[in-house]
Amino acid sequence: MATGEATGIPTVTVTIRKCEALQEMQACFALQKEVWNFSDADLIPVRLFVVANKIGGQVIGAFDGEELVGFALAIPGNRNGHSYLHSQMLAVRQQYRNAGLGRQLKLSQREDALARGFDLMEWTFDPLEIKNAYLNIEKLGAIARRYNVNQYGITTSPLQGGLPTDRLVAEWWLKSWRVEAVLSGAPRPEIAPQASIAVPAEIYEWKNSATTRSNAARVQQNNREQFTKAFAEGLAVLGFARDNRGQWAFLTQCVGRSRSLLTQSMSIHRI
Repeated sequence: MATGEATGIPTVTVTIRKCEALQEMQACFALQKEVWNFSDADLIPVRLFVVANKIGGQVIGAFDGEELVGFALAIPGNRNGHSYLHSQMLAVRQQYRNAGLGRQLKLSQREDALARGFDLMEWTFDPLEIKNAYLNIEKLGAIARRYNVNQYGITTSPLQGGLPTDRLVAEWWLKSWRVEAVLSGAPRPEIAPQASIAVPAEIYEWKNSATTRSNAARVQQNNREQFTKAFAEGLAVLGFARDNRGQWAFLTQCVGRSRSLLTQSMSIHRI
């Protein structure tokens, strides 16, 4: 998911709906290039947007009048006999960010997924991206129990800062007690973290400057080791919090280990 500093245009002006026409798929492709600034080799082609729409995936757009200003792309997946949706990309035009539009797109994905019988959505996100982590864990109720090292290789997007594309896998159990509570604003049990994994508030600055990028690389390497260790011990990311110094940390806690990470066990229903 793309992030950026902007005031944000009120989302009351925006309509969210499924993309159907080829021209809308082409607009998604163009917005992807604008937001991520990938080279052509790293871009998701128009034909994948078209195919995703035809095979049970999702191409959901946010429109200000006739102008596409955001989209979410998902493709169907299956693991161990369990069908789910994998949300591959979400992008929002810069001047529309920080106004809740990303969350609205995710909620539209959830509504469509539930209507079609899915109980799980997954996506990956960069654990060094503080805004995305907060949205995914705290505002949507996703959890994370898997860490992929350099998933896409080194990409051409300046948002990655030339670092390996390490990713956490977000699991969004759409019918779980945790997700229902988060989305409704109901009280949640406090987390008793067994381990915390820090992300300095300066991480954006460090990634964006060639002179400080080595600091970001050290944080990434250290956190890679901590996540790998925590997940091997059966811990899961259940929280993302900021301390009184403005520093952020992922909070991990044991939730029980099921046979499959795609089995919605009672432990998942209760978190």
